[in-house]
Amino acid sequence: MNNKIIGIVLVVAGVALALWGYNIYDSASAQIGRALNGDTPIEAWAGMVGGAISVLVGLTRLK
Repeated sequence: MNNKIIGIVLVVAGVALALWGYNIYDSASAQIGRALNGDTPIEAWAGMVGGAISVLVGLTRLK
């Protein structure tokens, strides 16, 4: 039972983290930065990748 609760928390937190990273990636300042010098904010990558990893670990805990 404890693993299922941890899994659910990880999935929910991972989805929230991935959405936060995408919001940063899609923000106006990030779009201007990508247009001018091609850089993507590291916070966006960290949020999206960290969220995906958290969701995957959470899904393995649910099984």
